[in-house]
Amino acid sequence: MPQPRVVAVSRDDQHRFSKVPVDSITLVAGHGVEGDAHAGAFVKHRSRVKRDPQQPNLRQVHLIHAELFDEALAQGYELGPGDLGENVLTEGVDLLGLPTGTRLDFGGPVVRLTGLRNPCVQINRFKPGLVKVVLAKDDGTPAGRPVGTSVPTVIRKAGVMAVVESGGDVVPGRPITVTLPAEPHAPLAPV
Repeated sequence: MPQPRVVAVSRDDQHRFSKVPVDSITLVAGHGVEGDAHAGAFVKHRSRVKRDPQQPNLRQVHLIHAELFDEALAQGYELGPGDLGENVLTEGVDLLGLPTGTRLDFGGPVVRLTGLRNPCVQINRFKPGLVKVVLAKDDGTPAGRPVGTSVPTVIRKAGVMAVVESGGDVVPGRPITVTLPAEPHAPLAPV
């Protein structure tokens, strides 16, 4: 696997599905990506605000592994940086396999993983059928398709969410240092 690194960064000051790729983003501790619609100490995702606007924002930064884009391309879906709403596109990091509380250091700025992004209907609105790439079962079948009598585990591949612990600028090409939390490790769950 290649050296973990930042491939691209994106942000958007509006609540849209995709974000705009930029040369750099600034992370603000306890807040998120400066100038991004999802930044803030309390939830900013519209569906979560409706439920309880005073919930802590565990989704300040959205990260996706570039390897997912390769998988999507193999299934006929071309994706570019920011297309799935991610702030940071990574390479060489098994984001989905990391435990909750893992810290990713971007050469100064540090985020702490809080959970998985739960794929939503907006993914299919963006590109019809794309949800089959980002949501599957551990037996290899697409989510939603009945299989035998066992109940397979659903695998969410639409990235991970994080909060900002140390602020600073993040730019493409920057190496990523991964620090696991103390054991026992808890797997990432949807947030």
